[in-house]
Order: sequence, then structure tokens, then C-alpha cells
Amino acid sequence: QVQLVESGGGLVQPGGSLRLSCAASDRTFSIAVMGWFRQAPGKEREFVALVRWNSGITHYADSVKGRFGISRDNAKNTVYLQMNSLKPEDTAVYHCAASKAYYGGVYSLDRMYDYWGQGTQVTVSS
Repeated sequence: QVQLVESGGGLVQPGGSLRLSCAASDRTFSIAVMGWFRQAPGKEREFVALVRWNSGITHYADSVKGRFGISRDNAKNTVYLQMNSLKPEDTAVYHCAASKAYYGGVYSLDRMYDYWGQGTQVTVSS
């Protein structure tokens, strides 16, 4: 069973930055897509960003375009989410997710992913 371990969350002021990391415990695990989702209190989990592992192609939710950047380190089986110009509405638990296969389209639905991390809290507040 592959485990995804997130780190990097915390409390930051509006306009600040944070970088989240997510590492897959099994380096032999074949990743096709890795994504970040978030869930705010009382809201459904929503897609944030994804990266296709081999090509490096990325996709972002409209709400974070131009502020967040997703990247990956293939050798470390690690994905990063650089979050800049943070807003209070970015407050949520952020989860990374991994899919073993890619069949086309944008993997923006959580049912498309096979493995999930436990989540890391991001709080944006003054």
C-alpha cells in the first residue's frame, strides 16, 4: 500500500506564501498523475492543481491560477505546491493524491485518484 505524506502547512498572513510537499513512500510506485485537493470547513473537497508525471503538464483551478504552482521531483516521487499571494479563502485542509494510470482528460475529480494523503492544514489569517 502506497502512503502519501504531506508536509508544509501552517498559519500564514494574507499575501504570504507556503510550500506544501507530498512524498510517496514507495519509490517503485508508478505514478501517472499527482494532484492537490483542498477541503474547507463545511464545504466539499475541491480540485486545486495537478501534474502529469511523465510530461510535466499541469492544470489549475481557476481560483488559484497565477498564484499557485505545482511541480514534481520524479527521482524523489515528490510533488510540491507553491502557494503565493494567499487569501483567507485559501484556508483549508490540503490533500495530495496519486493516480496509477492516466486515460486522458483533466483529472480534476477525486474519484480519479487511487491514493490519498492524510492532509495538512493551511490557515490564512491576520
